Amino acid sequence: MLNNRRFTKVIFPSFFIAMRVLFGLGWLLAGVTKVSTKSWFSEPGVFLTEYLIESLNKENVPEFYKYFIENIALNQIMLFNYVIPIVQIAVGICILLGLMTLPLIFICLCMHINFILSGNINLISLVLYTSAFTLLLGRKYIYELSLDRYLGTEKLFKPSHGKVVSLIQTD
Repeated sequence: MLNNRRFTKVIFPSFFIAMRVLFGLGWLLAGVTKVSTKSWFSEPGVFLTEYLIESLNKENVPEFYKYFIENIALNQIMLFNYVIPIVQIAVGICILLGLMTLPLIFICLCMHINFILSGNINLISLVLYTSAFTLLLGRKYIYELSLDRYLGTEKLFKPSHGKVVSLIQTD
């Protein structure tokens, strides 16, 4: 039987390291797939325009989101066409490395919410969405083997528990 100390010192952090790496890999692959197989760059705007128009016809898309698609997304299709895969690739790489992990998980959640609001949900999306919340719950461990820990940037995202945190040292 595993003792409690080994579980909290080795196994639990290892679980969150693996989850963070897989989460980052999922985002990296989502972006790479858009660039390589869905031809977002070779035929700019085609795939995304079709996707958004299809979303407008779905019953499970809320009216406010249909308004967003019609009046903002479709009018800025080229911006979204290039930004989405680039952000997914950058976020995936950074989370894999453990750099700016906490804010990037929140960015991933925002992207997930947009995907769900557009009327699309699948098993991979649910796994990534659930993983994001799990990583937030175990945020004490997401910095293990990360650049955030190495560079000290994890301190920027720790709650201060009512104390004012100063990032500027005074002598």
